[in-house]
Amino acid sequence: MCGLTGFMKGTSFSPEMPFRILKKMTDSIDHRGPDSEGHWIDEDNKIAIGHRRLSILDLSDAGHQPMLSDDNRYVIAFNGELYNHLEIRSEIESKFSEIYWNGHSDTETLLKSIEVFGWEGTLKKLIGMFAITLWDKKEKALYLARDRFGEKPLYYGWQGDTFLFGSELKPLTLHPVFEKELNKGTIGLLLKHGYIPAPYSIWNNIFKLPAAHYLIITEEDTNPKPICYWSFKDLVEKANSNKLEIDDNKAIKNLEDILTQSIKRQMISDVPLGALLSGGIDSSLVAALMQDISDTPIKTFSIGFEDPNFDESKHAEAVADYLGTDHTTLIMKPDDLLDLVPEIAKIYDEPFADSSQLPTTIVSRLAKQHVTVALSGDAGDETFGGYSRYYLIQKLWKSLDKLPHPLRNKLSTLLTTVTPEQSNLLLGWLFSRVNQESLADKLYKLGERLENVDSFESLYLAYVSEINNPTQLIKGLNSLPQYLLGNIDEWPELNHPIEKLMALDTLTYLTDDILVKVDRAAMSASLELRAPFLDHNLVEYAWQLPFEFKYRDGQTKWILRQVLYKHVPKELIERPKQGFGIPLNDWLRGPLKDWAEKLLSVQFLEEQNIFYTDEIRDMWRHHLSGTRHYGARLWSILMFQAWYKENFYNLEIN
Repeated sequence: MCGLTGFMKGTSFSPEMPFRILKKMTDSIDHRGPDSEGHWIDEDNKIAIGHRRLSILDLSDAGHQPMLSDDNRYVIAFNGELYNHLEIRSEIESKFSEIYWNGHSDTETLLKSIEVFGWEGTLKKLIGMFAITLWDKKEKALYLARDRFGEKPLYYGWQGDTFLFGSELKPLTLHPVFEKELNKGTIGLLLKHGYIPAPYSIWNNIFKLPAAHYLIITEEDTNPKPICYWSFKDLVEKANSNKLEIDDNKAIKNLEDILTQSIKRQMISDVPLGALLSGGIDSSLVAALMQDISDTPIKTFSIGFEDPNFDESKHAEAVADYLGTDHTTLIMKPDDLLDLVPEIAKIYDEPFADSSQLPTTIVSRLAKQHVTVALSGDAGDETFGGYSRYYLIQKLWKSLDKLPHPLRNKLSTLLTTVTPEQSNLLLGWLFSRVNQESLADKLYKLGERLENVDSFESLYLAYVSEINNPTQLIKGLNSLPQYLLGNIDEWPELNHPIEKLMALDTLTYLTDDILVKVDRAAMSASLELRAPFLDHNLVEYAWQLPFEFKYRDGQTKWILRQVLYKHVPKELIERPKQGFGIPLNDWLRGPLKDWAEKLLSVQFLEEQNIFYTDEIRDMWRHHLSGTRHYGARLWSILMFQAWYKENFYNLEIN
């Protein structure tokens, strides 16, 4: 795991300037690669590439980057891990009887593969997570690429006559040509969903390279469109009409074999390795298979909360004890959050508002004290239908679809006028195995926009939107930019409605929320976090399975449970799903109240002149009084405020 950045062209490319600028940019991402740094500059072609290295494979200087090919044609900087690089090496060696390797890093394998199989041919072979920049001296072309699901970030864009790129936004903003112009439309998307979806960023003219895409910048084409080299949408739409005919035992065995292979690949490391363990299905299965593979107890890590409604640490400890892992638990207190919250704007150098970013950062720091690499259970829910919201929305729509519009309007009034406590009393008929306070918040939000819900898809969009119409909060914003989640006509065409939501979440929520969260949290601690469920071979197999393997007999992730029960007793796993959240509503009224009050003060809001002050203050007052639980929507605003304060000026707020 590493970090990369750089720039090309530009009138500022005088002989003495490039290194000074590049080093400053590269140093800003030293947390992504604390072990070494490298710089490569071609003054004739006006290109500079910087790299920070976190050594995982081949700890020697043979893995140093930026790396040049043997024929001196290519220069590469690479962030990530290629889990099948030894297989690619073997394929290359089978084609050339005499080949010399300088070391055993996956970067050298990648570079040699590009020489042998070409750029796109290589991308299609890769199994892993990566962001790549490659300079072709012969063609005078700059190549950028991102892995299939977007595990590793990559930003890019033109500022004047200078093209900037990097693993994070911070180094781009340090280039002297960078202009800090906010994209108000993406502030609206942040408030609506808690994250900024690709291809947008918080800055005007700076973009995220979409997952499974690459870009080629040449003198002839300085503003090309990203090119897709692998399509998840095509995969699921093809699988939609070609489901496997397979019995339970065979399907379970196949899945266990594929997941075991993925985990074996991801356990290759020259540094200490462990696993994050919540005690839930996904992380428990990853830990169980890791322990089966390992000859010694693997290291596992979990955090807990003093509030029992949010604490899963006892479940994680029970699983760890059964598996015989070397387990470490940290109980997180509100003071731990108070210490961390001011750092969030630096860790997430683009505003980001999934509140589980806090525990994810803390568990990453805990793991880093013992290991350099950790495996996680991320993406199990999207791939195997684990989110309770899928089934809640299906049940809600079956009821709403039968209601005439006048009755829907009355229901809308009911949901928006009852208190949170009264809402909780209405939820027994829906689900007894989910967090009722969270559901009460969601139902209130649905009530706000129920009159405009006219389909299963629009109901889901309403449910996953924190603030329905952020244009009412942001000055000068009349509409939101076009994006996949907000454009129902572009959603994958699938027969089963829940599979449609699973696919949509994989394309949006997984890439732009979950993977952003874990990348920034882990990298802030210089920890490499790997996700075995994102091996594309496993994802392809999962989507070929009929839906009955994901949901059966009232159980989500049915097939994952069957694999897990071969390794861990059922009674250690069966319980309501909690997720990795925090008691945000209570903490904003308690230990985080003073911090939030400063960021939402009249002084800050009016001097900032982005939001309508009265609307924000009214929301804050309702939350403090307890008449509404506005924690999630306030968190989006607070994360923007903290980021703004960090990035524009250190305003003293009274």
